[in-house]
Amino acid sequence: MPISLYNSLTRRAEPFAPLDPERVTMYLCGPTVYNYVHIGNARGPVVFDVLVRLLRRHYPHVVYARNITDVDDKINAAAQQQGVQIDAITNRFAQAYRDDMAGLGVAPPDIEPHATTHIAQIVTMIEALIDGGHAYAAEGHVLFDVGSFADYGKLSGRDPDELIAGARVEVAPYKRNAGDFVLWKPSTPELPGWDSPWGRGRPGWHIECSAMSAAHLGETIDIHAGGVDLLFPHHENEVAQSTCAHGGKLFARWWMHNGMLTFDGRKMSKSLGNVLLLHELLKLHPAEALRLRLLSGHYRQPLDWSEAAIQQATSTLDGWYRVLRDLADVVLPAGELPVPPRIEAALCDDLNTPQALAELSVLADAARQSGSAEAKAALLGGAALLGLLQQSPEAWFRRGDEAIDEARIEDLLEQRRVARVSRDFARADAIRDELAALGIAIEDGAQGTRWSIVKA
Repeated sequence: MPISLYNSLTRRAEPFAPLDPERVTMYLCGPTVYNYVHIGNARGPVVFDVLVRLLRRHYPHVVYARNITDVDDKINAAAQQQGVQIDAITNRFAQAYRDDMAGLGVAPPDIEPHATTHIAQIVTMIEALIDGGHAYAAEGHVLFDVGSFADYGKLSGRDPDELIAGARVEVAPYKRNAGDFVLWKPSTPELPGWDSPWGRGRPGWHIECSAMSAAHLGETIDIHAGGVDLLFPHHENEVAQSTCAHGGKLFARWWMHNGMLTFDGRKMSKSLGNVLLLHELLKLHPAEALRLRLLSGHYRQPLDWSEAAIQQATSTLDGWYRVLRDLADVVLPAGELPVPPRIEAALCDDLNTPQALAELSVLADAARQSGSAEAKAALLGGAALLGLLQQSPEAWFRRGDEAIDEARIEDLLEQRRVARVSRDFARADAIRDELAALGIAIEDGAQGTRWSIVKA
């Protein structure tokens, strides 16, 4: 089944064909690790995790890189405020990021390059840009000469002068042109820095991704992904410096950008006080419900985040896990779980996760009605490609609460059963209320009474 992906560079969906079918390469811009990430930062990793899963079904070898930016002015500021070295900040929050992504079911990348371990490659790339007439040194800085690259602005599809006028461009006397951007900047003694031909300093943000991508994936890669907020200037600058450093070679054959999250219809912003830290949301809601919500809209469109949407995602998963709980005694067929063609077709159509989720609901209904091993396998196989239904029903309904007193709950349920048999409905209702006060929801059915934890 062919894969079609929308390419931000050409502004159309195109049949995906890697440069080398034996080695498909993909790079996703990762976090700058100076604090916990917010939920909006998780959309790209979750969406493109599904893409990597899909690619691995079609190609024998996929190399997926997601970087860590561990040198940055925000990191420097946090380290100075706390009186520690930058790695005390970056090590802590890089691990927090990995833990949060694992909580969302995001598989780790094949390669996780750190900017600070690629200084030599960054310096080499900057030297190549200077030698090629695309960069210049000035007052301890090295800047990319935007005027030297005729295709600047092609990725974002706007006139360079218009782009520069609409961006936050640093005004500096050492710049030849207002839009020139920093490749290397000097470090004062209290700031982290590395020796270079231009003095002790540190890299600019944009050059890091170009150098790390080239070091691990090659000068031309198949897919470069990231949030649409990175389209300009970050990705535009990556194209310019990578193309010029590598003799005009195409940098990325496909550019894929995920849309932003809004919160109750408004942009997430620190100034508005509506930035939701993923670290905190994972304590409040089932992680799989967060993942489901992030996949519920088409990746290229904005996605609104709300408490009601999370409750709906949780309810949807409750329903799917009830089906699996009812089919607990149904033995799956031998072999690998199948991926239903309609789910694969939806994902092959520019990663249409809303359609794939709709198909998953159809599969859940079919499994509920038929109770067959084949229907159960189809539900699990389709969900696996989306990174869903990855735990046992018992674990899901326990909501991660390992400290709960199951013996007490089962005892109360037995007391309620006896009360109902004795037609002491007042006592049965009182026990239900007691369970509800403990955060336990019960459900009566043909197979008996089932319980689950309801988080406040």
